[in-house]
Amino acid sequence: MLVLNAGSATLKATVLDMPSTDPIFDQTVGWSSDGTEPAVGQAIDDALAAMADAGIAVESVHAVGHRVVHGGERFTAPTLIDDAALVALDEVAGLAPIHDPIAIMAIRAARARLPVLHVAAFDTAFHATLPEAAVRYPVPDRWGTEHGIRRFGFHGLSVAWSTRAAATALDRPVDELRLVVAHLGGGCSVTAVDAGRSVDTSMGLTPLEGLMMGTRSGSIDPGIVFRLMRAGLPPDEIERALDHESGLRGVGGTQDMRDLLAREARGEDPARLAIEMFVRRAAAAIAAASTTLDRLDALVFTGGIGQHATSVRARICARLRGVGVPEPPATETGEGVTARGKEGLAVVVVHAREDVVIAEAALELVGR
Repeated sequence: MLVLNAGSATLKATVLDMPSTDPIFDQTVGWSSDGTEPAVGQAIDDALAAMADAGIAVESVHAVGHRVVHGGERFTAPTLIDDAALVALDEVAGLAPIHDPIAIMAIRAARARLPVLHVAAFDTAFHATLPEAAVRYPVPDRWGTEHGIRRFGFHGLSVAWSTRAAATALDRPVDELRLVVAHLGGGCSVTAVDAGRSVDTSMGLTPLEGLMMGTRSGSIDPGIVFRLMRAGLPPDEIERALDHESGLRGVGGTQDMRDLLAREARGEDPARLAIEMFVRRAAAAIAAASTTLDRLDALVFTGGIGQHATSVRARICARLRGVGVPEPPATETGEGVTARGKEGLAVVVVHAREDVVIAEAALELVGR
């Protein structure tokens, strides 16, 4: 099974010999330009050539799974890709203009090069179980019916894997667990998971809502946008700034948490402030998500920052002592359970494996 994860700047290609979850090939290829169709096709050619160099014949690939960020209301489960499905994907691409168009280009390019079954798996699909109170915005009803304004949620593939991995680490069935999963990376979100079902999440109509992120602002006062527009800033410029020039980069000058931590240690105030704001907002979102569960069995960290930035993880947990979250050692670097509280509440660290979730979805549909 070949899994292709097309991002805004890179294509990650992973090959798994199912049912094993150990990758036999895993490589990230950068775009030769900013996500144009020829660049996407070239990246796939480069990935296939690297596979061949690694001794994996392209003819041995039985199916290809693709990660697609936004499926809208149309795609709430993994889907076999045919021409009609591609047309429907084009129709929802505007909901995630930074992510979906590149993923769709990658699907088209891959189908042209690999005449096998292709399957799309959606980050929004895991959140199809959200209750209406979590889906609706407190805005005029006609905005929903006429303009599709509602909450979707993202990082669902990561949350699905984290839920399974946490159950394994805790040696308990998924349907017994109440979890809050914090996916902290370039994009950040928090999801409350009740017996394997998403019941609350921090991202909404777009991946811009919620936590402070690498280059995204997360939730801000909507009045800021109106004020800037009245001051003459074009909407496209505001959107670009909120998506690409805000978050850790906007406050600390970079989205690289490792660099920020090093600069904080040298006494640089912008880095210190960026980390403090990041920790504060992540902890607040985790606490809010926990109120949607009748109990909390574990707080699960995943994503690049969630897994590797141990001191940031410890600071977030320290802010949550009041709700019973134990503080893991600031130097703890492993996966699995890193701390347990007096009431049994655990802190669990999970290495993100969206590729496995995508490959399993592809295998199931191909088998069917």
